[in-house]
Amino acid sequence: MRIPMKVDYGVRALVELASNYGEGQVQTAEIASKQGIPEAYLDQLMTTLNKFGFVTSRRGPQGGHKLAMEPREVTISMVMSTLDGNASPLDCFINPEDCILSDTCAQQEVWKSVEEAVQGVLSSITLADLAQRQRSLAGQLV
Repeated sequence: MRIPMKVDYGVRALVELASNYGEGQVQTAEIASKQGIPEAYLDQLMTTLNKFGFVTSRRGPQGGHKLAMEPREVTISMVMSTLDGNASPLDCFINPEDCILSDTCAQQEVWKSVEEAVQGVLSSITLADLAQRQRSLAGQLV
């Protein structure tokens, strides 16, 4: 499974906001610097995340971004499905009528099991979990 850059950067940005949850706005430049995300790309991502209700944003010198929901309410699955749309491993999952083997395909069963397992993991991990893990890992480096 390959994670698109958009999802990787989006999750990183949201984890940064989760780490600052309840402390006010965080500027794009700060998120970009701490998470290693190109600022111009992050601006586009934050617009998308704002549009879908993950963040609230305010422009200007005192502006920035903050999570619109509690970090424990946002799963990685939610973020991935928003930023990546159809992450299905096979096109025939979406349009089974396009494949003549769809009704008798043993391979399809395997990939459905893999997709279900991945979705189970992604649905069980929240931004709060990742923010806590990030703090723990950063503490180990000190």
